[in-house]
Amino acid sequence: MPQAKANGITLEYESFGPEDRETVLLIMGLGAQLTMWPTELCEELVTRGYRVVRYDNRDVGLSHKFDDLGMPDMAAIFGALMSGKTATAPYALDEMAKDAVGLLDALGVKQAHIAGASMGGMIAQLVATNHPERALSLTSIMSTTGNPALPQGKPEAMAVLMTPAPEGDIPAAIERGMLAWNTIGSPGYKTDDATLRQWVTRDVNRSLYPVGVARQMAAIVANGDRREKLKKLDVPAVVLHGADDPLVPVEGGRDTAANIPGAELRVIPGMGHDFPLALVETFADAIEAAAKRASGVSRAAD
Repeated sequence: MPQAKANGITLEYESFGPEDRETVLLIMGLGAQLTMWPTELCEELVTRGYRVVRYDNRDVGLSHKFDDLGMPDMAAIFGALMSGKTATAPYALDEMAKDAVGLLDALGVKQAHIAGASMGGMIAQLVATNHPERALSLTSIMSTTGNPALPQGKPEAMAVLMTPAPEGDIPAAIERGMLAWNTIGSPGYKTDDATLRQWVTRDVNRSLYPVGVARQMAAIVANGDRREKLKKLDVPAVVLHGADDPLVPVEGGRDTAANIPGAELRVIPGMGHDFPLALVETFADAIEAAAKRASGVSRAAD
């Protein structure tokens, strides 16, 4: 896959479809690599007339690793927030939004439809709010606003989120990945274990970098409440969330839609916090709905 210089770092990315089409930029979540966006989803969006770009965020996959920043002090970050002070993380989600914009710059894309999942949804929100001239539309998937009053994920889901993969132990990391995805996955659209193991093994062999996931987590926690920014958003937005998401409860999606003027909320029964292939058209429909509201026309493939 190609790499691009963006915001002063190197990002690994993959592009699908002709470059002269409107671009859908897919931003993935905490610790997840670009490969977690199903290829089937990318190809479906190409069939519907779009170019699709997916990429590895900083500190994950084959993109730039911030080795010099070390392990974040999560206790200090939580302590600062609890005392009403500004928390300091190794880098901010706003910088990760600048990474996305920098990738668009490197690809010569002036505006794109921005879609993000989980942490990627938070980053997508910041692309649309911090850099409104670059966003044609926003699709926020299984994400939230940072509102501290919202309910937390289920204890077992939070436990797998906060338990890092074992450093350098490939078999143990694969088993940890299986446990994580089986815990937070969609109860109504369960991915069979053979397919899930294939995906987890692929990603662990591609890159295993637990400290990078910790730094991304610090950026999430330190970012705080985005509601005031979202209230000023002036692009078509669709919010997609699973009714049965154990990690980011559906209230996070409802709060996101409630704080974006004119946003459409789509709640999917049986969907958890993953990308089952059975829901590829559901994801594509949400992204296309936001994109069509931006353009007012359908873009069927040539």
